[in-house]
Amino acid sequence: MASNKKYWKSVEELKGSSVVETLNKNEFVSDIATDDFLGDKETLESSSTTRRDFLKYVGFTTAAASLAACEGPVVKSIPYVVKPNDIISGVADWYATSIADGYDFANVLIKTREGRPIQIMPNKEANGTTSARVQAAILSLYDEKLRLKEPTKNGEEISWSTADKEIALKLNDLKEAGKQVVLLTGTMASPSTDKIIAEFLVAHPNAKQVVYDAVSEDAAADAFKAVYGRRALPNYKLQNAETIVSFGADFLGDFHGGFEKQFVAGRKPSAGKMSYHVQIESNMSLTGANADKRLVAKPSNVVFALLNLYKEITGDAVASSATPIDTEIKKIAKALKKAGSKGVVMTGVNDVNAQLISLAINKVLNSEILDTDNSLNIRQGSFEQVQNVISDMKSGNVGGLLTVNIDPSYSLPNATEFTEALAKVDLKVALSVENNETVNAMEYALPSPHFLESWGDTQFSEGNFGLVQPTIQPLFKTRQIQDTLLKWSGSTTAYYDYLKDSWTADVLEGSSWNKALHNGFYSKKEANKTSTASAIAVSEIASALKKSTRASEMELNLYTKTNLGDGKQANNPWLQEFPDPITRASWDNYLTMSMADARALGFENPVKDNGAINGDYAKVSVNGTEVVVPVMIQPGQANGSVGLSLGFGKTFGLKEEMQVGVNAYPLYKGGNNIQYNVAIEKVSGTHKFACTQVQKTIAGRHDILKVASLKEYNTVAPKDHKNGWNKPAYVSYDHKEVEAKTIDLWDEHNREMGHHFNLSIDLTSCTGCGACVVACHAENNVPVVGKNEVRVGRDMHWLRIDRYYSSEVETREDAKKLGLSTAETYKGLETEAENPEVTFQPMMCQHCNHAPCETVCPVAATTHGRQGQNQMTYNRCVGTRYCANNCPYRVRRFNWFKYANNNEFDFHMNNEYGKMVLNPDVVVRARGVMEKCSMCIQMTQATILKAKKEGRPVDTDEFETACSTACTTGAMVFGDVNNKEDQVAALAEDKRAYHVLDYLQTKPNVVYQVKVVNTNEA
Repeated sequence: MASNKKYWKSVEELKGSSVVETLNKNEFVSDIATDDFLGDKETLESSSTTRRDFLKYVGFTTAAASLAACEGPVVKSIPYVVKPNDIISGVADWYATSIADGYDFANVLIKTREGRPIQIMPNKEANGTTSARVQAAILSLYDEKLRLKEPTKNGEEISWSTADKEIALKLNDLKEAGKQVVLLTGTMASPSTDKIIAEFLVAHPNAKQVVYDAVSEDAAADAFKAVYGRRALPNYKLQNAETIVSFGADFLGDFHGGFEKQFVAGRKPSAGKMSYHVQIESNMSLTGANADKRLVAKPSNVVFALLNLYKEITGDAVASSATPIDTEIKKIAKALKKAGSKGVVMTGVNDVNAQLISLAINKVLNSEILDTDNSLNIRQGSFEQVQNVISDMKSGNVGGLLTVNIDPSYSLPNATEFTEALAKVDLKVALSVENNETVNAMEYALPSPHFLESWGDTQFSEGNFGLVQPTIQPLFKTRQIQDTLLKWSGSTTAYYDYLKDSWTADVLEGSSWNKALHNGFYSKKEANKTSTASAIAVSEIASALKKSTRASEMELNLYTKTNLGDGKQANNPWLQEFPDPITRASWDNYLTMSMADARALGFENPVKDNGAINGDYAKVSVNGTEVVVPVMIQPGQANGSVGLSLGFGKTFGLKEEMQVGVNAYPLYKGGNNIQYNVAIEKVSGTHKFACTQVQKTIAGRHDILKVASLKEYNTVAPKDHKNGWNKPAYVSYDHKEVEAKTIDLWDEHNREMGHHFNLSIDLTSCTGCGACVVACHAENNVPVVGKNEVRVGRDMHWLRIDRYYSSEVETREDAKKLGLSTAETYKGLETEAENPEVTFQPMMCQHCNHAPCETVCPVAATTHGRQGQNQMTYNRCVGTRYCANNCPYRVRRFNWFKYANNNEFDFHMNNEYGKMVLNPDVVVRARGVMEKCSMCIQMTQATILKAKKEGRPVDTDEFETACSTACTTGAMVFGDVNNKEDQVAALAEDKRAYHVLDYLQTKPNVVYQVKVVNTNEA
């Protein structure tokens, strides 16, 4: 039961640190160094600003924006909602398109204002989803620092015609000489581009294509080919699963692109049943944090546990080794056997033999959850083939190298070897959206447009096609890769015409091109490409897998973080400032280490009195390669293992503020995410983390989180005063225990007329992915403040996702009352901290109907609207901060500085291109005011005005906010509770509904749904 648990955000809270107590009492933890930003008194008094200068500086419509937007949308594009004759000032247009940048793949909608794309949302009609990275990709369009702007040769600008002429001549020379040309690309998942490449290879028979993914999943693709005859990734119908067992597969993160929507669809408590999810892993991943049962094992034991599961299910004696979790593996085997075809096993170990064992287990189960028909066309790289290319380059066998939107000089583990081998290549051409180390090393650098400036198509899975259409005129002198390859193949066809003809002939089956472009996708039933599964020689495979699993004292698990992924968007400030869902740290990567290993090796994470966290440095050595990286002590990390994320440590072309973290790719030997025989040595130095885990905390107060088991949900009355899993708050009144809601100091507002907005947040469905956080940033012009300001608690996120750990037992006295044995007591006190349960809780302004902030504001800057929103009048706020001190939810942000047009903050609000992403419906706030969630009042009012203009009432479920629209899993639902047909009206009355800190009776308009977990008892 939730009432028996202690929830905590950090180890310091678990230990009852005095520092945390101080931080709980202080909203503002350090004095502000105003002189550094504002200058001295004399300078301020002597300064003057004309009205013209004022308008010039505060306006966001810059010369760059005007030049890019003046021609309006691309003529042949079709907006998602309506095709305008011309741009209507003040009215947004939406375009359906797709993103496929080699690592992230999604069907999306693009919001444009006056010709400027300003926001990305999922195309839900195409079953599209967005992550934090996809949401932030809109800002990468305006990256004036990193994007290539014109064709260059050896760093000098040349014309496209000159580049074409010279490169075509050299390609012909190489063809006549019979020297190999390699087209090195990332995964494109584009049918039309594949055809164009095939035609290029016909025109140049000495050429070949090699696909390179910085973060490899080639083992899964190779295993799938060995069994099913074609190279692809398996898909998973997790919405139909009864039992899901994952061996290190972070399928709510980046594994095979993520399956969070399908996973949550199978976990609806109202259906009376939920899938049972077991995660076996060494790092605390997003998927592990959401598991019903999480087993901690070092990487080698994860592999052996997979083999032992096969033995338990089949009874076959295959090679393996015993692990500390074998007793649990036997229970898992029983659960899988019981689930039968509704069970599935997933494996994140990038080893062909491990993937084959996983496929073999699913074959034995006759799993219907493993979808081999609708296989995935992403992550198609081959690490082995890339290494062969490097060998050929070194031996002088490669005459020409054409790279497409990749950066092996940064991301290869043997990047130095690759760069040195380039010297032996005659023709070196980079076709790229952005500048990087590889582009810099090439002779020709040819700029490609951003996907929001491009035409194209996608096929992420069999039968599911998407279209890419431009939403803005090109900002720079770019040309699409497809147009370039067509030209170099001798074709005069423009790519747009080629794309349209290709779709008409091969995809549309007689359907309308305009309709497909309007929708952004087309679905067709593909011929069944799955051949009969080939037999797997499990005994031989198991022997090879055991032999390659070199268990060692310390092992390393390399992974990708939710914010940066493989590092393509490392120059994106929204993503750098996005707190990691697990550690709550931003602007960094780090070595995650268990508490026991940290104690043994002498590593600490002291918390300073201003909330900042420090860390020691470790030298990590793997196969002769060393990196020095700060250590983050992570509850839930397996003893004998450490974790380190890829995608950080980029420097070339990045702004100085973005050059953070350590490049872990040199440790990524063989493209394997598990590395053995790791040496850890503590070295001198102290690292300063920007970590929010002990800032703005409301931990320690009860009724923050409520968690129930599925059995309790189905069998126990939620409001039962003694045993209920959603008990109302009680207070003492007239010496009697009465429900808190019956006692009120204030008169109720009359909410019967008009709209009354509520936001419902389902803690069962929230995975903590953070897409909502970035969507809020984009919609509401939330500023980026940088690492130093985040470090001292001055981040400006209007929406945060609190991550809580929980322990079943708080003290020995509690254990005694519960009748626990000595062993059970120690497990409750200590083991839970080593492998805690995790709950994510989105937290924003609760828009209280009895708001504590409103009563203490001396100038009435914060007031309550008739529609339920707690409103801020910025030009009335004088910055007393009384409201923040009186807010029990710690959700108000004081705007310490002017974040726009300020050289101290070199982010997107301080350059012409970056300002193009700003939403003109939301003011850019001046220094010295309080900011917070507005429930996207600009969106609700626009909906009301639209309905009024059309002479109709607002439709059911028509209201939305940025966070609810971006939420992939449907955890956030926004609407009008006065419209009883709105989904949120029913959710507000649901038996799982509760308010955070409801005993305070602030009566929020944000309603949470009790989290339900499946303990496999029901």
